Amino acid sequence: MANVYDVLKERGFIKQTIYDEDLYKMLEEEKISFYVGFDPTADSLHIGHYIPIMAMAHMQRAGHTPIALFGGGTGMIGDPSGRSDMRKMLTKEQIDYNISKFKEQMSRFITFEGENAAIMANNADWLLELNYVEFIRDIGVHFSVNRMLSAECFKQRLEKGMTFLEFNYMLMQGYDFLYLNQKYGCKLEVGGDDQWSNMLAGVDLIRKKEQKDAFCLTCTLLLNSEGKKMGKTQKGALWLDEEKCSVYDFFQYFRNVEDVKVAECMKLLTFMELEEIAELTKEGANINFAKERLAYEVTKLVHGQEKADKVLAQVKAAFSGDVSQMATLEVEPTKSIPDLLVLANFAKSKGEARRLIEGGGVIVDGQKATSLEISEEVFAKADFVLQKGKKTHIRVIFK
Repeated sequence: MANVYDVLKERGFIKQTIYDEDLYKMLEEEKISFYVGFDPTADSLHIGHYIPIMAMAHMQRAGHTPIALFGGGTGMIGDPSGRSDMRKMLTKEQIDYNISKFKEQMSRFITFEGENAAIMANNADWLLELNYVEFIRDIGVHFSVNRMLSAECFKQRLEKGMTFLEFNYMLMQGYDFLYLNQKYGCKLEVGGDDQWSNMLAGVDLIRKKEQKDAFCLTCTLLLNSEGKKMGKTQKGALWLDEEKCSVYDFFQYFRNVEDVKVAECMKLLTFMELEEIAELTKEGANINFAKERLAYEVTKLVHGQEKADKVLAQVKAAFSGDVSQMATLEVEPTKSIPDLLVLANFAKSKGEARRLIEGGGVIVDGQKATSLEISEEVFAKADFVLQKGKKTHIRVIFK
């Protein structure tokens, strides 16, 4: 079996590593346990979590044991990395509920059964029991304040003033790695590239305190061609929970990614073979077919094959004009096109909806909308197609 380091590198996962030659050799010669941390600040995972989870899945398939660490303890503080303000503090009950939702979603990507079954851990189990004086004596002594202040993760917060509460976050994340190393023999932390400083702290702590090898690996962030994070929809974050982001909207997001990002998304977000990806995205290939395949594969992973098949049929129906297979919106009768656009989630507000109509981007029952109300004829039909632009359709039925 290929070294999983090669697999991750070929697919574009690896952004930064430390002691990379030693890490490569270790992954070649032994099966290890490794961890990825998730702070449960919401009741759903989002696309920002997706790439580290896929890295976990590839490593588990190669025989390594993932530890999904949920931040029941660190989540009560909040990670200051990359932020200019302090995160909202959650109650223990909110955190526990969020963790339960994370576990449910992650089970689609990694298995919690078998020889190298994934382990679930919650750092509240050890962090909430710590004696603070002992913690500072045993752990704090290994951290340089000067070095911490220079860390990238603190820079934005320092500009506006960072609390001592948040300053403790790096120590706690470093201690998590130490604890998992002692309990499970965990040798590697994997995470997003914005976690680099915190991850280095854990590596240094283990090497200083335990005199053992420890490593970290950060994953590529999903960025658009302008260098901005992908995963923002008209309604906000691209959540993996269909109650927060519909399966249709999720599919459409990936169906509409930039042409130049299709191959990268396939490598990072699906298990498609590299040879097939190269064939689908080579120069001269049908890029729209490749986008549809990308959207289908990602949706199948997140929401299951049945829902992926259903939304694919709806999308094809929208382009073929097969109204019977389109996504449907059942609403109380109204003549207001702005109201319908908002109800269909085609616009955030009536003001935005009016601008879409004025710009000629709205079609009702096959005709471009030129006013803010549907015609008497369409109103009487009570069953018609509402369209925004060329790609977004929905069947409207009056109750």
